[in-house]
Amino acid sequence: MRAADKLDEEQRRALAQLTRDIHAPLANRLGIWQLKWELEDLAFRHLEPETYRRIAREVDETRIARERYVENVKKVLSRELVAQGIKAEVSGRPKHIYSIWRKMQKKRLAFDQLYDIRAVRVMVDDVAACYAALGVANDYRSLHTAVVGPEGRTIEVQIRTHEMHSQAELGVAAHWKYKEGGKGAEKSFDRKITWMRQLLEQAQDGQGNELAGALDAELTEDRVYALSPKDEVLDLPQGATPLDFAYQVHTMVGHRCRGAKVNGRIVPLTYRLRSGDRVEILTGKEADPRRDWLMPANGFLASNRSREKVRSWFHKLDPAGPAALGPGRRREEVPCRQCR
Repeated sequence: MRAADKLDEEQRRALAQLTRDIHAPLANRLGIWQLKWELEDLAFRHLEPETYRRIAREVDETRIARERYVENVKKVLSRELVAQGIKAEVSGRPKHIYSIWRKMQKKRLAFDQLYDIRAVRVMVDDVAACYAALGVANDYRSLHTAVVGPEGRTIEVQIRTHEMHSQAELGVAAHWKYKEGGKGAEKSFDRKITWMRQLLEQAQDGQGNELAGALDAELTEDRVYALSPKDEVLDLPQGATPLDFAYQVHTMVGHRCRGAKVNGRIVPLTYRLRSGDRVEILTGKEADPRRDWLMPANGFLASNRSREKVRSWFHKLDPAGPAALGPGRRREEVPCRQCR
């Protein structure tokens, strides 16, 4: 992509399309944010050149000028942190063009309503130092904030530990290395590699449609990352429920699910999980899925994979039953074996 200007227009657009649809989402999925951002900007420049140039013009400073301003902010903030006795590393960046455009589209904001086209990052050694550094930036209880900097310009300030930065910039592999092979990180890393291997095996077997479907289903940026009681991270689709979480843990955990606690509090199975939620599944001794879990309107399951597991359960009970036809399709009412 860095050398795409040397290609003819058709090849350049094809490569940019592939990068936006496949490579950038893969980098996002693996948590390699620095690579993701660069790929997105390069693809955006070639796929939508007019929009790219318009956004670039609306950023009323050149990149060099923005970087110079950020450098000045870094010096001021570093000086204040030292004065408060806080050991920290301060880095900074101008906002990427593609991320500016995405935020304008998602939030339906004009360019002048954005407050984070410039940003600095403060890295410290522990969580307590995060809050101490925050007090130097502003008076709000947030570790990701926008403040008014020198010359009256707004600038975003991110504060994180070195481990948090390693995880955010380089993905789960960096976290694994940072933890020196900790079991939880190793399992998370193995899940990522297994997922990629499955996609590659499908491609090698000529299962093009299956691969495309997997990418459509899995490579969305709107994901939810929930924690098990043992601090294992589960990657779920947006809108996922505790029941989706249970089926992600194991099919039988889903079948036996009777209730759930989120962050120590009992919640309904239709509760919408948010990233960072800690989920505990309450199970019964026997598997007992319910048919109404299959109805999208009831809101029990957001994952097609979870619904398929429930359908499979009822199909095994009665292959000719209504569940075998899928939700929304009806046949003559025949009592299933479970109900006879």
